[in-house]
Amino acid sequence: MSSNSVSKKHLILEIKDKAKIPCELKRHLSPKTVGIIMRLLPLEGHAHLMGKNIAYFETKIDSGIERSRKEFKKGDIAFSSSSGAICFFMSNLSLGKTMTPIGKLTENIDTLKDLKPGDVFVLYEDTD
Repeated sequence: MSSNSVSKKHLILEIKDKAKIPCELKRHLSPKTVGIIMRLLPLEGHAHLMGKNIAYFETKIDSGIERSRKEFKKGDIAFSSSSGAICFFMSNLSLGKTMTPIGKLTENIDTLKDLKPGDVFVLYEDTD
């Protein structure tokens, strides 16, 4: 596929045994947080929905807030420092709290709307 660079890492967000969604983590958005996540890959956790706008899974990552913002677009990936969650935006959204932007889902974003209780996310580096 396409090659990784220092500033952009190609990953796969897998809904275990169901779907694979290509995504990118972008180091220039939040260098410290993206660096921590890359060192800890693969990450796995139970998929959760926050309304119909955000899918997420919790991690043990504790990196604080970095270059935070409250406005996100469909396909954005953000890190919530308060819960250690990696969040995937299914629609444009303005939040009441800030999150750290870390990347983008590049395809199949609407696949997240089919999440079911018990689904598991696995985030890992794309080796193709």
